[in-house]
Amino acid sequence: MTNDTTATASATATTDAVAAPLPVTPGQWEMDPFHSAVNFTIRHLGIAKVRGRFTGVRAELFVGERVEDVRVSATVDLATIDTGNADRDAHVRASDLLDVEKRPTMTYRSTRVSGEGEDWTMEGELTIGDVTRPVTFAVEFGGLGAMPGGDGRHAGFEATGEIRRSEFGLDFAPGLLGEVVKIQLDMQFVEPAGA
Repeated sequence: MTNDTTATASATATTDAVAAPLPVTPGQWEMDPFHSAVNFTIRHLGIAKVRGRFTGVRAELFVGERVEDVRVSATVDLATIDTGNADRDAHVRASDLLDVEKRPTMTYRSTRVSGEGEDWTMEGELTIGDVTRPVTFAVEFGGLGAMPGGDGRHAGFEATGEIRRSEFGLDFAPGLLGEVVKIQLDMQFVEPAGA
């Protein structure tokens, strides 16, 4: 009898976990390009950090009825790198470094989203050029807010993760630039119309 009770309780807990409401409305959420950013940090000479961003980004968020159905995809135009120094950015785009002619985009596709409340984990695949590797982001849900006179509610998210350059064939300038690139995504998505 104890085993039956335990099994029933476990099944109920599993059902409750699956049935737990998502913090955002199901449907196709569109990125707000004016309040979204893809930022990165990399070490220079091992003694300081260089910070930058990519200004050309497109992203979509699909929310299903269950957490298992949530999907995120994004494409970043690597030629839009901006580190605050035009000469440095031009050099990074060149063939001996990032080579944006060969690697024009960086894309991300989620494969699994899990969590609850404000804290989530997004697992997925990041592709740079012809190399694809698994990358996981820690995601903080910032909440929902309505724009004055607006286009529906906005959902805010901050996602942080990191990649190793050599795993994507970007092993140029060792010693000058750090191996690890830290990525921070500050994203807002607009609720589906009529939600």
